[in-house]
Amino acid sequence: MRYFVTGEQHRKSLLNALVLMFLVYIALLWVSNGMMYFHHMDLTPDSVIAYYLGSEEQFTQPRSYQGMLEVSHFHLFSMGMLVLTLTHLMLMTEFSVRLKIWLSSSTYAAALADEAGGWLVRFVDPLFAYFKIAAFVVLELSLAALLIVVITTLVRARIQMSKTRSE
Repeated sequence: MRYFVTGEQHRKSLLNALVLMFLVYIALLWVSNGMMYFHHMDLTPDSVIAYYLGSEEQFTQPRSYQGMLEVSHFHLFSMGMLVLTLTHLMLMTEFSVRLKIWLSSSTYAAALADEAGGWLVRFVDPLFAYFKIAAFVVLELSLAALLIVVITTLVRARIQMSKTRSE
């Protein structure tokens, strides 16, 4: 992260390339996250309710407490690390402080809301399906924005490095 602050991203093409490759990996993770969501449900409350509460028509059982706890245990750690890494990279860009605060806050809030949404649908009230859908959409948009902001900065740095070398 120091290399963003000190401007070394303009001089360190290998490190720049490694971070870009990491971001491509995260972009694939982002795509697979969406694919997994849409494999189980869609953006309608009925599909979310059926996924968490089960469906007689589809012969599915409600999500179990233990199953949801195991998923949450993994997600809370992995999403926390993902959001920490992406927001940390984003903080080192030249974008405005207002954008950085807004994007960081919305991403953390959306990640927590997305995780809580399923629990709320399953154990509190099926109407939280709207909350779950909104949280998923905001999370996906926030992660995409983080990726775009950081990739844009790194690509600009690579272009600058190329110009500096050719001069």
